[in-house]
Amino acid sequence: MKKLLLLALLIISTSAFAQVTTASLGGTVLNEKDEPMFAATVVAIHTPSGSRYGAITLDNGKYSIRNLRVGGPYTIQVNFVGYAVEIKKDIFLELGRKRNIDFKMRVEGVAMDEVVITGKKDVILNGQRTGPVTSIDSKQLNNLPTISRSASDYTRLNPMSADGGSFAGRNDQFNNYSLDGMIFNNPFGLDAATPGGQSNAQPVSLDAIEQISVAIAPFDVTQSGFTGASINSVSKSGTNKIMGTAFGFFRNKGLTGDKVDGENIFIGDPKQSQFGVSIGGPIVKDKIFFFANFEKEDRSDLGSLWSPNGGTLTGSNVSRVSAADMDMVSNLLMERYGYDTGASEGYIHEQDNYKGLLKFDFNIGQKHKLSTTYNFLKAYNDNTAHPSAIGRRGPDFTTLQFENSGYRINNTLKQLRAELKSTIGNSIANKFTIGYTQFRDKRDPKSSPFPMINISKDDVRYIVAGHEPFSINNVLDQDVFQIKNDMSIFVGNHNVTLGVALEKFQFNNSFNLGSYGGLVFAPDVDINAFADSVAVGYYDGAVAAAQASFDTNNTNDSWALAETNLGQLSVYGQDEIELNDKLNITVGVRVDIPNYYDTAEKIQENIDRNCCYDPTIVYSDEDGNPVTFDHTTLPSTKPLVN
Repeated sequence: MKKLLLLALLIISTSAFAQVTTASLGGTVLNEKDEPMFAATVVAIHTPSGSRYGAITLDNGKYSIRNLRVGGPYTIQVNFVGYAVEIKKDIFLELGRKRNIDFKMRVEGVAMDEVVITGKKDVILNGQRTGPVTSIDSKQLNNLPTISRSASDYTRLNPMSADGGSFAGRNDQFNNYSLDGMIFNNPFGLDAATPGGQSNAQPVSLDAIEQISVAIAPFDVTQSGFTGASINSVSKSGTNKIMGTAFGFFRNKGLTGDKVDGENIFIGDPKQSQFGVSIGGPIVKDKIFFFANFEKEDRSDLGSLWSPNGGTLTGSNVSRVSAADMDMVSNLLMERYGYDTGASEGYIHEQDNYKGLLKFDFNIGQKHKLSTTYNFLKAYNDNTAHPSAIGRRGPDFTTLQFENSGYRINNTLKQLRAELKSTIGNSIANKFTIGYTQFRDKRDPKSSPFPMINISKDDVRYIVAGHEPFSINNVLDQDVFQIKNDMSIFVGNHNVTLGVALEKFQFNNSFNLGSYGGLVFAPDVDINAFADSVAVGYYDGAVAAAQASFDTNNTNDSWALAETNLGQLSVYGQDEIELNDKLNITVGVRVDIPNYYDTAEKIQENIDRNCCYDPTIVYSDEDGNPVTFDHTTLPSTKPLVN
């Protein structure tokens, strides 16, 4: 059943938090008698690129210019026949905010009085905001320190933030992240809130970001989809000057401290290198610009900081698990099943990623501005098996696992977006945005098909071997299509915004926990009985089942698959009414209509695909007698034959 979400907003303020990719200007033009000037020409020039934006004042002397590039500096000039040109320079604009600049015109030839400029400290809550909003401009991004080169090092400047990307007490999954107006969340909501998070990668380089804004409660119907924060980023654009940046970092264990209070500590063998380059400039001066960015990071660490007792390490990082027991488990599994457990210590985990962004901006006259952006990310990260899912699995003092019980997570992202900003006549501004995003997440297990084997000692999990159960053909494909149009109409003291947006999501998720047999949920075998269990064929049936499951599903492409196609159509409108210089009223309404498209058909396809699945697998023992392998209780006296 379709549900309607109706949001009505009524606030009293001095300005409204508006666009999420642009900024805006407004104000009043008066003559010497403080009378409004009708039909004065206001031109805003983005000095670095020569981009020009214009408007004509209305009969009340007011002007409004929307869809401006963020940043600056801008030069704003006002012209009227018989009056001296008024110019204000070094104006900077913040993402998603309207800046009011008023002018007083003087008759040509009249000497001007002394101009006094005063300022006041900008605070989080002031007369220019409609809620707790934090803007981080390019100067702050360049000058403030960062450890992870992550946007989160800057979004935490918002006073309502907490650890882990939480805002206003909400989990980071409830935030809405956008880049150049396009959804930049992990739409499926799996683990990390942003793309690349599962592989510890940042989805876009800081060197490619012009500004970031964090809004907790923006009273603006154009923004939705969050109950934490709306975190909007806009990428850099080229200017009339060729400009670029380059950086490089490197570290290893020689740059890491190895003592605490004079005591030696274990630091492993970390190595990390990171470099990036950016360049932007004109293709045709004042007309066409480009910006390009590329960044790469390589890191390696010990896969486990713990060593078995009797291994190569000594000191505080030695586990209770003996090296002899690890070797015994590994050797027995190889001898009977040909299964390679991988190393028990000293193995390396890699973490690599590279990303880039390419942007073109076109000034199609003074009334139309077009920008196109393509950005990508390719990242992977090696991991041990989950340390606590289905019981403790380490690696830690109590429990160790083998190298091949881990997996590699792969995250890729490709995003293409175009935005056309237009001025229609003197009273209409329009912004049309369209984009497509492709997310691809999958796991590459280090193990060949094999059941997970849990071994205990003293009734506590001791050794883990076999395939990581959550990484069996674990694949998530996400495709997102977005289209949006916002039109602003200026009539008297009214600024009316009308908009429509469509977001469509396609999810394909394959998750196969348990398909390699019931040992995942079976009781642990004691280390003292492990050799006997292998000798009598305790694991034979499960091993056969794992290989059969892999062969069958791979051959028939019959892995579990859940497909969903859904979306949301939004229609909204609002009116910003400027009653006087100190009082604005904003009234808005928004309707969000969820759409589930062919969800019913996809559900039926999944039912048909799995119609004949029987969770009970039947085997025969060496005497030909049927044995039931019910995924929880394993026979322990005779080997099993499929």
